Amino acid sequence: MFGVVVVGIGIAGRVRIRDMLTPLPGTPAEKLTVKGFISRRSLDTQEGVSQISAEETVNREDIHVVFICTENASHEDSIRTFLQAGKHVCVEYPMTMNYKAAVELWDLAEEKGLILHEEHIELLTEEYQALKREVEGKSLQDGTLHFTGGPLKRGFGFPSFTGIARLTWLVELFGELSATAATMEEDTSNNYSKMTAKLLTSDNKPLTWIEERRPGLPRAKNINFHFDSCTMTQMPPAARGTVGIFMQDMINFSAKLAGQVSPEEVQREKIRILFCLKLAEKIQELCQT
Repeated sequence: MFGVVVVGIGIAGRVRIRDMLTPLPGTPAEKLTVKGFISRRSLDTQEGVSQISAEETVNREDIHVVFICTENASHEDSIRTFLQAGKHVCVEYPMTMNYKAAVELWDLAEEKGLILHEEHIELLTEEYQALKREVEGKSLQDGTLHFTGGPLKRGFGFPSFTGIARLTWLVELFGELSATAATMEEDTSNNYSKMTAKLLTSDNKPLTWIEERRPGLPRAKNINFHFDSCTMTQMPPAARGTVGIFMQDMINFSAKLAGQVSPEEVQREKIRILFCLKLAEKIQELCQT
């Protein structure tokens, strides 16, 4: 059994606790047992789980794993603290706000023989799986992915990092991408922001990625993909999955802990994550120059 502490008790943190208390039977997730949670606030027990301190988490030998479910800006320091203490780490995306730090943390995990797992629940959604099936085998000519949503709280970082789920979609769907140009529009008085990134596929087909946020803007992904055989302007319909995406991610992570995931698969995932972080950083640089 792996003793677990959850850091951050927002929606994701509470879901993590719930899933560990009721894991999917017959999966590696049954090997996780929640020992406590960490929060900056002083809270009552959550579903029977007690609050503990970071210091206690670091020092206790019956705690082997930490789930980090806090704002993006705090991820890097938390990962480093718990890896240095010999704990496996599962962290929400983005694991860091810059590429260099991510490389350093992955090196630290490998040096200590620990699992560092960045959750990417957006790749587990039925919505994404349906889109992937529709795109498969088609030859892209050009395309746009335009995300809209409400403003984020402070501490979540630059849009190319906060929106890395969408960037990961594009990389997974169309292969390695390069950034050629990017702009950032902001109106702080109206809490409005719009990042536009111009990307190229490895065979020089153009893609545009837009992240637009303001109060009242509906959360939506708008696509316009032109292929050699057709054009897609709407997300394909997708049925609701029988297993929640956080539970799927927890099963994937616990399978790594149990040694049930091949080193080759772990390496492929690491390469993709670091590639997307480096691309997000390049987009940020282009916006700021």
